[in-house]
Amino acid sequence: MTRYIDVNDVSKLIQEVGITRVLTSMASYVEQDYRRWHTFDKTARVASHSPDGVIELMPTSDAKHYSFKYVNGHPKNTKADLLTVMAFGVLADVDTGYPLLLSEMTLTTAIRTAATSVLFARFLARKDARSMALIGNGAQSEFQAIAFHEVLGIKEVRLFDVDEEATEKLMRNLAPFRQLRVVRCDSTADAARGADIVTTVTADKTNATILTPDMIEAGMHINAVGGDCPGKTELHADVLRRSRVVVEYEPQTRIEGEIQQLPVDFPVTEFHRIVSGEEKGRESAEQVTVFDSVGFALEDFSALRYLYAVSRERNIGTELDLIPAPHDPKDLYGMAIGSLHGERAAAAVEAAQAQTPVLIRH
Repeated sequence: MTRYIDVNDVSKLIQEVGITRVLTSMASYVEQDYRRWHTFDKTARVASHSPDGVIELMPTSDAKHYSFKYVNGHPKNTKADLLTVMAFGVLADVDTGYPLLLSEMTLTTAIRTAATSVLFARFLARKDARSMALIGNGAQSEFQAIAFHEVLGIKEVRLFDVDEEATEKLMRNLAPFRQLRVVRCDSTADAARGADIVTTVTADKTNATILTPDMIEAGMHINAVGGDCPGKTELHADVLRRSRVVVEYEPQTRIEGEIQQLPVDFPVTEFHRIVSGEEKGRESAEQVTVFDSVGFALEDFSALRYLYAVSRERNIGTELDLIPAPHDPKDLYGMAIGSLHGERAAAAVEAAQAQTPVLIRH
């Protein structure tokens, strides 16, 4: 049987476990998998681009499990009251190929993206970081703000979005977090001024320059989330040139990330080298660090592993007859008509024969 988890199940999980614990647990799963980086089959995601968006498949596997995620990115969708990003995913058993889990991944991707951002920031941001600018206040923003507040100890978030209603929505949703100071700003520059961390999570599929060199201060950590496909960036190239840039999987980020603006020999560091201790995350308090986030299949693998474990533990979700289970695995046809008996079975055969073309030999 395949376990199925829908949107309501994930919502129930968040309500039962608590958003902070879910974020922390998912970040732990992601860290565990980055620590065994070399056990995974890795490939850049397969993308199908159109003028208004992109549809992608993100596969990976280790010796035990295989996973993939189907995900889109269509910034204009909100004009039709549709989500910009939606996704679903599968976790399967490598030995048999049988799917263990079929899950929604829209809510889950928002959580795993925020969890990954916090994980990278733990290694890259200054330990005394307490303020964060949040540029782009759409569907991802609450998860990012809550993750950095609850997991990393951020005390102040400074908000800006060209859509004022998005900022108002974010402020309403953050109101219950009374220990978090929320500041509404008039511009990106205003929001970034004095911030220890700057998170950019905008949606437009353009080569934008949300952050420019004059906004960057010594010691900042930049969590660049929104630039995640060819032709879509958020940082001025000179911001990257003055920073230490850390990526998930370099071959994919060269195509989709902020570094698509720069020559292929521009130096970057893959995160697994930092989490394993091969390299330091930050070399000095004054260094500017950038997480060039595009989302990698390993993180979805981790998220699906977490969902599968916690859903079984809490009995959340539904068991599906997704795969046939014939008495004789070589007799799939017998299973297809196995519920028909006697006259009904004979009638079914006659009906099939009546529709079979007759060969006429000349």
